[in-house]
Amino acid sequence: AHAAPLCSRADLRKQARQLENELDLKLVSFSKLCTSYSGARDGRRDRYSSDTTPLLNGSSQDRMFETMAVEIEQLLGKLTGINDKMAEYTNSAGVPSLNAALMHTLQRHRDILQDYTHEFHKTKANFLAIRERENLLGSVRKDIESYKSGSGVNNRRTELFLKEHEHLRNSDRLIEETISIAMATKENMTSQRGMLKSIQSKMNTLANRFPAVNSLIQRINLRKRRDSLILGGVIGICTILLLLYAFH
Repeated sequence: AHAAPLCSRADLRKQARQLENELDLKLVSFSKLCTSYSGARDGRRDRYSSDTTPLLNGSSQDRMFETMAVEIEQLLGKLTGINDKMAEYTNSAGVPSLNAALMHTLQRHRDILQDYTHEFHKTKANFLAIRERENLLGSVRKDIESYKSGSGVNNRRTELFLKEHEHLRNSDRLIEETISIAMATKENMTSQRGMLKSIQSKMNTLANRFPAVNSLIQRINLRKRRDSLILGGVIGICTILLLLYAFH
């Protein structure tokens, strides 16, 4: 009564091993395809540094990838179905020792199926990531090439505008620095003038009290005026030189 089920289980195990062998070969080829795809794209980037050749253009590798992915998915589906049928026969086995042996065999086939499924999804994800990266790089290269192949006159004009803009910014910065120096100098001179006025007031008071030092006070005032004129001339010359340098 159990001959037919035993025969069916043997057939299922045979089919499972055949599918596993076929999947193993397919996955090896699939992994090599992914590796060669990445290497081919890297080599093409090195050879065509001018970015005139698109990286992806419906290549045979892309079509081969899609075909092999479909085939592997179909094989995985078939192997899953075989494992499910083996599980049904295992659950229907009446002999405990036979049932334990079948459970062990079924678990081994399930582990193999799980490993193949994981390997397939990992390889497929790596392939898609490489292709997406290459598509992105290809798009960037096309944009750069488009910019490079634009009108030379327009590019030259743009460069001149950028240089002129940078020159104006530098001039504005120099002018601001010059104005800041002038303002600081003015504040310093104002402070010094206040101090000198205070000293002069005190000296005038002393001169009024002591006429003998009046001539000394006059000489000091003359030297102070001379020093002020010299200082003002130096500051004016420095300011003019800075402005001439800024607008040169």
